[in-house]
Amino acid sequence: MLTTTGAFSGFSVSDPERARDFYGRVLGLDVEDAGMGGITRLSLPGGGSVILYPKENHEPATYTVLNLEVADVGVAIRELGESGLEPIRYEGMPQDDDGAMRGHGPDIAWFTDPFGNIFSVIHG
Repeated sequence: MLTTTGAFSGFSVSDPERARDFYGRVLGLDVEDAGMGGITRLSLPGGGSVILYPKENHEPATYTVLNLEVADVGVAIRELGESGLEPIRYEGMPQDDDGAMRGHGPDIAWFTDPFGNIFSVIHG
């Protein structure tokens, strides 16, 4: 069995400065420059971290790269809307007028960051 001392995940962005602004100012996460060629570390509520690494040929992930637990998905949708973000609406998904999917597991809504990566707000 592998003996580890920790773990983290990561995904790419095309502009580290813009990523730090978005994830820090808009999403309210603790953001730090990891000092390794533009790598940014996000400290996540409840522990853990994610790194954002610059990639010249960045292509957005086609899956959810980050799930942010919130007390109320509707409130989170409105707060993100004040920053100009709108939920992604997936064809065939039972999403309500706010863009949330409710009653099929935890309430959830999906958004994209400035680089096209998908993140969610999910009732937690």
